Parts: sequence; C-alpha cells; structure tokens
Amino acid sequence: MTDAQSDIATLIPLSAVEPGMIEVLLDRVFGPDRHARTAYRMRMGMEWLDALSFAVLDADEMLVGTIQCYPIALIDREGRPVPLVMVGPVAVVPERQSEGFGQGLMTAMLDAEARLSKEGSPPFAQVLIGDADYYGRWGFTAAATGGWRCPGPYEPERLLARGAGLLAMPAEGMLGPWER
Repeated sequence: MTDAQSDIATLIPLSAVEPGMIEVLLDRVFGPDRHARTAYRMRMGMEWLDALSFAVLDADEMLVGTIQCYPIALIDREGRPVPLVMVGPVAVVPERQSEGFGQGLMTAMLDAEARLSKEGSPPFAQVLIGDADYYGRWGFTAAATGGWRCPGPYEPERLLARGAGLLAMPAEGMLGPWER
C-alpha cells in the first residue's frame, strides 16, 4: 500500500473475516465460476495457511482485498510429494485495484514468510499462476517451472515460482493438494 493508504487501511489476519464476505469478494473479482479454474484444482480440499493469509480493510472498514496461501505439493516422477506454498488468490475489489492494496498484501505475506524463516521454519518454495510482469517484482519467475504440470489448463509462462526452497524442487512433476 502507498504511504497515504497505510494511514487509512488496516491489515488483519484473513481468519478474522467472515467467510461469506471473502466468498463475495472473490466472486466479484474472479467470477462465480472461479472454482473450475486450475488454481482451485491445485489446492482442492486444503485450508489456507493462517500465518500467510491476510485481508485489508479500507478507512470505512470495508473489505477491499485478500491474499490466501495454501499448502500444495509437487509430485515427482516417482510419486514423492515435495511441499510448497501456493500463493493466491490475491484479490482486490475492482473499484479499488491499482491503489496498491495488492502490493501491500503481497508484502505482508512475504514479511510473514520471512518471520517464519527467522523462527526456524525451513525455507519453502512458493508458486502462483499470474502475470510475470506484476509478480516478478517479488522474485517470481517461470525459470524453474518449465517441467511442472498443473491439473487443468494453464499458460506455462504464467506458472511462476520463487524462494530458497526452489533449490530442493524436482525439475519435473505435477502440482496438486498436499496430502501426507
């Protein structure tokens, strides 16, 4: 968020928001058919990670944006799951887009990830389906994802990853829900 917005916006844990409000926001941003998208298939049945999922309220305490992160896995050729975190959806209501709320949500999530790392959590890779020009500012790139597949249609150049955990990721595999 910009400096002006930090004075009028409030970042809160996503778990503090009524679930119905989150669904309304996501329907507005992505449409009611969003559950058929590939990203939803990748995290099917998973609950968002509380420590990495946030909401932003405007000065009138209206929900204007959310970011959710989910545990998923890259299943290698031998069927072994390697854990990673799926970032998204990152959503800001249409009338408030381009005001910095999405950037603020991404920064909050990455700050939380850095805190977890300092507290001893192992480094993990993060993946998302999105625009490289936008998410590249946070180090997301398609450089490591060329051999990864998704359970549904996607544009390979939009499958982006980042993080120290990328060093441990297989070069090839199928993305899907984390199942132990």
